Amino acid sequence: VQLQASGGGLVQGGGSLRLSCAASGRTGSIYVMGWFRQVPGKEREFVAAISESGFRVYEQDSVEGRFTISRDNFKNTMYLQMNSLKAEDTAVYYCAAETNGGYTTAAIRDHTRYEYWGQGTLVTVSS
Repeated sequence: VQLQASGGGLVQGGGSLRLSCAASGRTGSIYVMGWFRQVPGKEREFVAAISESGFRVYEQDSVEGRFTISRDNFKNTMYLQMNSLKAEDTAVYYCAAETNGGYTTAAIRDHTRYEYWGQGTLVTVSS
């Protein structure tokens, strides 16, 4: 499985961006997909995740109501719509995928669970 993230950029506070993550290879083996973010000197942080069907979504409290995760399995692409962006959302955003299934609500937030990662896309929010 290969993942390609895109859509990052510079935006003013209160603005919006839409990240995309295109999957290729053995996409039929993917269960959960997720977005994480990281700033220098800090651990990779869970942002949101989505089940294979797209019916279950999980979000970090700080982005709930502002960010929306979705996936289009026909296009093998996952999205993160980010609205009302804040300076503290500035980070490199990574998409990830796992093929093991059988996740728990806690485990889905654990970046070590995910086997495949995109290269990261930088989001910079100016205040």
